[in-house]
Amino acid sequence: MKVIQRDFLPHDLAPILKENIIDGCVTVQADQSETETQFLLELAAKNDFVKGVVGWVDLRSDELHKRLEFYSDFKKLKGFRHIVQAEPVGFMRGAEFSKGIGALRQYNFTYDILIYPHQIQDAIWLVSHHPDQKFVVDHLAKPNIREKEFNSWSAQMKELASHTNVYCKLSGMVTEANWDTWTNEDFKPYLDFIINHFGINRVMYGSDWPVCLLAASYHKQLNILEEFLRTFSSSEIDKIMGENAIRFYNL
Repeated sequence: MKVIQRDFLPHDLAPILKENIIDGCVTVQADQSETETQFLLELAAKNDFVKGVVGWVDLRSDELHKRLEFYSDFKKLKGFRHIVQAEPVGFMRGAEFSKGIGALRQYNFTYDILIYPHQIQDAIWLVSHHPDQKFVVDHLAKPNIREKEFNSWSAQMKELASHTNVYCKLSGMVTEANWDTWTNEDFKPYLDFIINHFGINRVMYGSDWPVCLLAASYHKQLNILEEFLRTFSSSEIDKIMGENAIRFYNL
C-alpha cells in the first residue's frame, strides 16, 4: 500500500488528465466524514476540471434533511457514497439507511454503490425499493478477477442491471486482478457482460485514481477500456467516456 500512502491533490491529477485527453473528473469520497466532503468541495471550487463531487453524509441521521438542504446549495455536489463494502451483509436493507436513500431524490442527488459481490443481493433489494433514485455501481461490484470468478457474480449483476435506474462504472478492475501479472484480456469477459446487460447508455468510465496505482498507471488502466472499445462506434465511445457521466451526475 506504500504506493498510495501520500497526499494526492488536483495538481497531481491535472497533468495526467491533460496527457490522456480527459476534460474533467468527478471526485469520489474515501472517508466517512463531512469534513472530507467539505474538503473535496473546496478543491472543486478552486479547480475547474473537477466537475463534480460525490461526498459522504450520514444517511441514517435524524438530521439528514437539514444536511441535504445545506449541501443543495453547492452546485458541484452531485451525490453521496457510503463504503458499504466494509459493512456487514444486510446493511443496505436497514430501515434508517433505506429511508436516507429515499430522501436523496428530493434534492436530485445520486448514490454510488460500493460493494463486494456477496452484497449484490442487498443492492438489488435497495434499488428495487427506490425505483426513482439514480444509482451507479462502482467498480463492477468488485468481481474476483484474480481468480476468474464469473458465474455467481454475473448471475446477480444480470438481475441488478435489469433495474433501469442503475448505472455501472467501468472502473476499479486492475486492483481486483493480479496486481503484477494482469493483462487486458483478463477484463474482457467482465466488460462484455456489463455492456451487454446495462447497455451503452448506462455505463461510464471511471479511473479509480489514485487507488489504481497499486496495480497500474493511469494510462495503463485507461488503455484497458480504450482497447476494448476499438470496435465501438464513435457515438458509443463518447457516451461511455463522458456523456453518460455528464447525464447521470448532471455535470
